[in-house]
Amino acid sequence: MARRKTPDQDNYREIEVPDTGRRAPSRARGTSAGSRMSSGRRGQSSGWEDDDSRRAQGRGRRDDSRRMQGRGSGSGRGRTPGRGYAPQRPRPVVTPSNLLLALIGFLFLACVSVVLVLNLRTIYYFDIRYQQLESRTGLPEETIRENYDTLIDYNLVMKGVKKLEFPDFPMSEQGETHFREVKRIFFAIQYLLVISGVGFLFGISRKLRRRDYGSLKLVSILTFVVPLALGVLAVASWDSFFIKFHEIFFRNDYWIFDPVTDPVIRILPDAFFFHCAVAILFFLLLGGVLTGAIYRFATRKYRRQRQMEQLMR
Repeated sequence: MARRKTPDQDNYREIEVPDTGRRAPSRARGTSAGSRMSSGRRGQSSGWEDDDSRRAQGRGRRDDSRRMQGRGSGSGRGRTPGRGYAPQRPRPVVTPSNLLLALIGFLFLACVSVVLVLNLRTIYYFDIRYQQLESRTGLPEETIRENYDTLIDYNLVMKGVKKLEFPDFPMSEQGETHFREVKRIFFAIQYLLVISGVGFLFGISRKLRRRDYGSLKLVSILTFVVPLALGVLAVASWDSFFIKFHEIFFRNDYWIFDPVTDPVIRILPDAFFFHCAVAILFFLLLGGVLTGAIYRFATRKYRRQRQMEQLMR
Protein backbone atom coordinates (compact mmCIF):
# COMPACT_ATOMS: atom_id res chain seq x y z
CA MET A 1 0.00 0.00 0.00
CA ALA A 2 1.15 3.56 -0.71
CA ARG A 3 0.08 6.88 0.66
CA ARG A 4 -1.24 9.63 -1.57
CA LYS A 5 -2.54 13.06 -0.72
CA THR A 6 -5.92 13.89 -2.21
CA PRO A 7 -7.50 17.32 -2.13
CA ASP A 8 -10.52 17.87 0.04
CA GLN A 9 -11.83 21.22 -0.99
CA ASP A 10 -8.97 23.56 0.02
CA ASN A 11 -7.19 21.20 2.45
CA TYR A 12 -5.20 18.02 2.00
CA ARG A 13 -5.57 14.68 3.74
CA GLU A 14 -3.82 11.36 3.44
CA ILE A 15 -5.57 8.17 2.32
CA GLU A 16 -4.43 4.63 1.74
CA VAL A 17 -4.46 3.62 -1.95
CA PRO A 18 -3.25 0.47 -3.69
CA ASP A 19 0.31 0.67 -5.03
CA THR A 20 0.04 0.30 -8.84
CA GLY A 21 3.61 1.30 -9.58
CA ARG A 22 2.58 4.63 -11.10
CA ARG A 23 2.58 8.04 -9.57
CA ALA A 24 -0.50 10.20 -9.59
CA PRO A 25 -0.09 13.51 -11.38
CA SER A 26 0.59 16.48 -9.20
CA ARG A 27 -2.15 19.08 -8.83
CA ALA A 28 -1.88 22.75 -8.27
CA ARG A 29 -3.14 24.20 -4.96
CA GLY A 30 -6.06 26.57 -4.74
CA THR A 31 -8.37 24.78 -7.22
CA SER A 32 -11.37 22.59 -6.62
CA ALA A 33 -11.56 18.95 -7.57
CA GLY A 34 -14.14 19.47 -10.25
CA SER A 35 -12.27 22.27 -11.91
CA ARG A 36 -9.03 20.30 -11.74
CA MET A 37 -10.65 17.27 -13.32
CA SER A 38 -12.24 19.33 -16.06
CA SER A 39 -9.02 21.20 -16.73
CA GLY A 40 -7.17 17.87 -16.85
CA ARG A 41 -9.57 16.59 -19.48
CA ARG A 42 -9.22 19.76 -21.49
CA GLY A 43 -5.42 19.60 -21.29
CA GLN A 44 -5.43 15.98 -22.33
CA SER A 45 -7.69 16.55 -25.32
CA SER A 46 -5.66 19.56 -26.42
CA GLY A 47 -2.51 17.45 -26.26
CA TRP A 48 -4.08 14.82 -28.51
CA GLU A 49 -5.11 17.48 -30.97
CA ASP A 50 -1.57 18.89 -30.97
CA ASP A 51 -0.12 15.44 -31.68
CA ASP A 52 -2.53 14.87 -34.56
CA SER A 53 -1.75 18.24 -36.08
CA ARG A 54 1.98 17.60 -35.76
CA ARG A 55 1.60 14.23 -37.51
CA ALA A 56 -0.45 15.82 -40.31
CA GLN A 57 2.09 18.58 -40.74
CA GLY A 58 4.90 16.01 -40.85
CA ARG A 59 3.10 14.01 -43.52
CA GLY A 60 2.49 17.19 -45.51
CA ARG A 61 6.15 18.14 -45.35
CA ARG A 62 7.21 14.66 -46.47
CA ASP A 63 4.76 14.77 -49.39
CA ASP A 64 6.00 18.23 -50.37
CA SER A 65 9.61 17.06 -50.23
CA ARG A 66 8.80 14.05 -52.41
CA ARG A 67 7.07 16.29 -54.96
CA MET A 68 10.02 18.68 -54.99
CA GLN A 69 12.44 15.80 -55.48
CA GLY A 70 10.30 14.51 -58.33
CA ARG A 71 10.36 17.90 -60.03
CA GLY A 72 14.13 18.13 -59.63
CA SER A 73 14.77 14.69 -61.08
CA GLY A 74 13.20 15.43 -64.45
CA SER A 75 11.50 17.96 -66.61
CA GLY A 76 8.05 16.89 -65.43
CA ARG A 77 6.69 16.40 -68.93
CA GLY A 78 5.16 13.13 -69.89
CA ARG A 79 5.38 11.62 -66.42
CA THR A 80 4.08 8.09 -66.06
CA PRO A 81 3.26 6.81 -62.55
CA GLY A 82 5.59 4.03 -61.53
CA ARG A 83 7.78 4.36 -64.62
CA GLY A 84 9.65 7.61 -64.04
CA TYR A 85 9.63 10.37 -66.62
CA ALA A 86 9.12 9.58 -70.29
CA PRO A 87 11.42 11.44 -72.70
CA GLN A 88 10.05 14.48 -74.44
CA ARG A 89 8.66 13.73 -77.88
CA PRO A 90 10.72 15.25 -80.69
CA ARG A 91 9.47 18.34 -82.46
CA PRO A 92 8.25 18.24 -86.09
CA VAL A 93 11.06 17.70 -88.59
CA VAL A 94 9.81 19.61 -91.65
CA THR A 95 9.39 23.23 -90.59
CA PRO A 96 10.44 26.44 -92.40
CA SER A 97 13.22 27.13 -89.89
CA ASN A 98 14.52 23.56 -90.11
CA LEU A 99 14.50 23.66 -93.93
CA LEU A 100 16.42 26.94 -93.98
CA LEU A 101 18.95 25.69 -91.44
CA ALA A 102 19.32 22.41 -93.34
CA LEU A 103 20.15 24.29 -96.56
CA ILE A 104 22.75 26.35 -94.70
CA GLY A 105 24.19 23.19 -93.15
CA PHE A 106 24.34 21.43 -96.52
CA LEU A 107 26.08 24.45 -98.04
CA PHE A 108 28.55 24.48 -95.18
CA LEU A 109 29.38 20.77 -95.60
CA ALA A 110 29.72 21.18 -99.38
CA CYS A 111 32.16 24.08 -98.95
CA VAL A 112 34.12 22.10 -96.36
CA SER A 113 34.40 19.19 -98.78
CA VAL A 114 35.65 21.37 -101.63
CA VAL A 115 38.20 23.20 -99.48
CA LEU A 116 39.45 19.92 -98.01
CA VAL A 117 40.02 18.44 -101.46
CA LEU A 118 41.68 21.67 -102.63
CA ASN A 119 44.17 21.45 -99.78
CA LEU A 120 44.54 17.67 -99.96
CA ARG A 121 47.46 17.59 -102.36
CA THR A 122 47.99 13.89 -101.71
CA ILE A 123 45.37 13.13 -104.35
CA TYR A 124 47.44 14.77 -107.04
CA TYR A 125 50.70 13.30 -105.77
CA PHE A 126 49.08 9.88 -106.07
CA ASP A 127 47.94 10.63 -109.62
CA ILE A 128 51.46 11.62 -110.68
CA ARG A 129 52.47 7.99 -110.35
CA TYR A 130 49.09 6.42 -111.09
CA GLN A 131 48.69 8.37 -114.34
CA GLN A 132 52.44 8.07 -115.14
CA LEU A 133 52.76 11.78 -115.71
CA GLU A 134 56.55 11.65 -115.72
CA SER A 135 56.67 9.44 -118.80
CA ARG A 136 53.75 11.28 -120.47
CA THR A 137 55.18 14.77 -120.00
CA GLY A 138 58.91 14.03 -119.87
CA LEU A 139 59.21 16.06 -116.66
CA PRO A 140 60.53 14.83 -113.30
CA GLU A 141 58.11 14.44 -110.41
CA GLU A 142 59.63 17.35 -108.47
CA THR A 143 58.96 19.74 -111.36
CA ILE A 144 55.38 18.56 -111.74
CA ARG A 145 54.77 18.97 -108.01
CA GLU A 146 56.27 22.45 -107.94
CA ASN A 147 54.04 23.72 -110.75
CA TYR A 148 50.94 22.11 -109.24
CA ASP A 149 51.69 23.61 -105.80
CA THR A 150 52.03 27.02 -107.45
CA LEU A 151 48.54 26.65 -108.96
CA ILE A 152 47.01 25.57 -105.62
CA ASP A 153 48.66 28.38 -103.66
CA TYR A 154 47.21 30.85 -106.17
CA ASN A 155 43.68 29.62 -105.29
CA LEU A 156 44.03 29.76 -101.48
CA VAL A 157 42.93 32.86 -99.59
CA MET A 158 45.51 32.39 -96.87
CA LYS A 159 48.43 32.35 -99.30
CA GLY A 160 47.65 35.75 -100.76
CA VAL A 161 49.24 35.13 -104.19
CA LYS A 162 48.34 38.05 -106.49
CA LYS A 163 49.53 36.78 -109.86
CA LEU A 164 49.87 33.27 -111.22
CA GLU A 165 53.28 32.49 -112.65
CA PHE A 166 54.28 28.88 -113.30
CA PRO A 167 57.96 28.07 -112.77
CA ASP A 168 58.26 25.94 -115.91
CA PHE A 169 55.22 26.63 -118.11
CA PRO A 170 54.27 29.59 -120.28
CA MET A 171 50.66 30.74 -120.19
CA SER A 172 48.41 32.38 -122.76
CA GLU A 173 46.14 35.32 -122.07
CA GLN A 174 43.07 33.12 -122.30
CA GLY A 175 44.60 30.60 -119.91
CA GLU A 176 45.42 33.35 -117.45
CA THR A 177 41.83 34.61 -117.66
CA HIS A 178 40.46 31.14 -117.00
CA PHE A 179 42.67 30.61 -113.96
CA ARG A 180 41.62 34.00 -112.63
CA GLU A 181 37.96 32.97 -112.96
CA VAL A 182 38.71 29.70 -111.19
CA LYS A 183 40.38 31.67 -108.41
CA ARG A 184 37.24 33.78 -107.93
CA ILE A 185 35.15 30.63 -107.56
CA PHE A 186 37.49 29.09 -105.01
CA PHE A 187 37.72 32.35 -103.07
CA ALA A 188 33.91 32.58 -102.99
CA ILE A 189 33.71 29.00 -101.69
CA GLN A 190 36.22 29.75 -98.92
CA TYR A 191 34.39 32.92 -97.85
CA LEU A 192 31.08 31.07 -98.03
CA LEU A 193 32.56 28.35 -95.85
CA VAL A 194 33.14 30.85 -93.04
CA ILE A 195 29.77 32.59 -93.40
CA SER A 196 27.70 29.40 -93.64
CA GLY A 197 29.69 27.81 -90.83
CA VAL A 198 28.98 30.68 -88.44
CA GLY A 199 25.30 30.75 -89.43
CA PHE A 200 24.88 27.00 -89.12
CA LEU A 201 26.62 26.75 -85.76
CA PHE A 202 24.58 29.64 -84.38
CA GLY A 203 21.29 28.18 -85.64
CA ILE A 204 21.98 24.59 -84.60
CA SER A 205 23.07 25.66 -81.11
CA ARG A 206 19.70 27.37 -80.57
CA LYS A 207 17.86 24.33 -81.94
CA LEU A 208 19.74 21.92 -79.69
CA ARG A 209 18.99 24.00 -76.60
CA ARG A 210 15.28 23.64 -77.40
CA ARG A 211 15.69 19.93 -78.18
CA ASP A 212 14.71 20.46 -81.81
CA TYR A 213 16.78 18.02 -83.87
CA GLY A 214 14.83 18.07 -87.13
CA SER A 215 17.36 20.22 -88.99
CA LEU A 216 20.06 17.59 -88.39
CA LYS A 217 17.89 14.95 -90.01
CA LEU A 218 17.20 17.18 -93.03
CA VAL A 219 20.93 17.97 -93.41
CA SER A 220 21.69 14.25 -93.37
CA ILE A 221 19.04 13.57 -96.02
CA LEU A 222 20.35 16.35 -98.29
CA THR A 223 23.95 15.22 -97.99
CA PHE A 224 22.90 11.74 -99.07
CA VAL A 225 20.49 12.56 -101.88
CA VAL A 226 22.50 15.29 -103.66
CA PRO A 227 25.87 13.45 -103.75
CA LEU A 228 24.24 10.22 -104.86
CA ALA A 229 22.42 11.98 -107.69
CA LEU A 230 25.55 13.83 -108.81
CA GLY A 231 27.63 10.68 -108.42
CA VAL A 232 25.32 8.71 -110.66
CA LEU A 233 25.52 11.42 -113.34
CA ALA A 234 29.30 11.62 -113.09
CA VAL A 235 29.83 7.87 -113.28
CA ALA A 236 27.31 7.43 -116.11
CA SER A 237 29.10 9.93 -118.37
CA TRP A 238 32.04 11.81 -116.90
CA ASP A 239 32.83 13.71 -120.10
CA SER A 240 29.28 15.06 -120.42
CA PHE A 241 29.20 15.91 -116.71
CA PHE A 242 32.57 17.70 -116.94
CA ILE A 243 31.53 19.75 -119.97
CA LYS A 244 28.15 20.66 -118.45
CA PHE A 245 29.84 21.75 -115.23
CA HIS A 246 32.11 24.20 -117.09
CA GLU A 247 29.22 25.51 -119.18
CA ILE A 248 27.31 26.34 -115.98
CA PHE A 249 30.15 28.08 -114.14
CA PHE A 250 31.99 29.75 -117.04
CA ARG A 251 30.58 32.04 -119.73
CA ASN A 252 33.36 31.39 -122.24
CA ASP A 253 35.34 28.49 -123.65
CA TYR A 254 38.68 29.53 -122.19
CA TRP A 255 38.67 26.34 -120.17
CA ILE A 256 39.46 24.44 -123.36
CA PHE A 257 43.27 24.59 -123.25
CA ASP A 258 45.68 24.24 -126.14
CA PRO A 259 48.71 22.18 -125.01
CA VAL A 260 50.94 24.28 -127.26
CA THR A 261 50.07 27.66 -125.75
CA ASP A 262 49.19 26.35 -122.27
CA PRO A 263 51.33 23.26 -121.61
CA VAL A 264 50.20 23.16 -117.98
CA ILE A 265 47.18 21.16 -119.16
CA ARG A 266 49.53 18.23 -119.78
CA ILE A 267 50.00 17.76 -116.01
CA LEU A 268 46.24 18.11 -115.33
CA PRO A 269 44.57 15.02 -116.84
CA ASP A 270 40.81 14.52 -116.75
CA ALA A 271 41.21 11.51 -114.44
CA PHE A 272 42.61 13.79 -111.75
CA PHE A 273 39.46 15.97 -111.82
CA PHE A 274 37.35 12.84 -111.63
CA HIS A 275 39.23 11.71 -108.53
CA CYS A 276 38.71 15.16 -106.99
CA ALA A 277 34.97 14.95 -107.66
CA VAL A 278 34.82 11.51 -106.02
CA ALA A 279 36.70 12.83 -102.99
CA ILE A 280 34.31 15.79 -102.65
CA LEU A 281 31.29 13.48 -102.77
CA PHE A 282 32.94 11.19 -100.22
CA PHE A 283 33.52 13.99 -97.71
CA LEU A 284 29.98 15.24 -98.28
CA LEU A 285 28.56 11.77 -97.59
CA LEU A 286 30.75 11.55 -94.51
CA GLY A 287 29.22 14.79 -93.24
CA GLY A 288 25.76 13.32 -93.81
CA VAL A 289 26.68 10.22 -91.83
CA LEU A 290 27.93 12.33 -88.92
CA THR A 291 24.83 14.54 -88.80
CA GLY A 292 22.58 11.50 -89.04
CA ALA A 293 24.47 9.81 -86.21
CA ILE A 294 24.11 12.92 -84.03
CA TYR A 295 20.36 12.99 -84.75
CA ARG A 296 19.90 9.33 -83.81
CA PHE A 297 21.97 9.76 -80.66
CA ALA A 298 19.92 12.78 -79.58
CA THR A 299 16.58 11.01 -80.14
CA ARG A 300 17.53 7.56 -78.84
CA LYS A 301 15.49 7.90 -75.62
CA TYR A 302 12.30 8.67 -77.50
CA ARG A 303 12.83 5.77 -79.91
CA ARG A 304 13.30 3.37 -77.00
CA GLN A 305 10.15 4.65 -75.33
CA ARG A 306 8.20 4.25 -78.58
CA GLN A 307 9.44 0.67 -78.95
CA MET A 308 8.33 -0.12 -75.41
CA GLU A 309 4.90 1.36 -76.09
CA GLN A 310 4.55 -0.75 -79.24
CA LEU A 311 5.53 -3.91 -77.38
CA MET A 312 2.99 -3.26 -74.64
CA ARG A 313 0.09 -2.81 -77.07
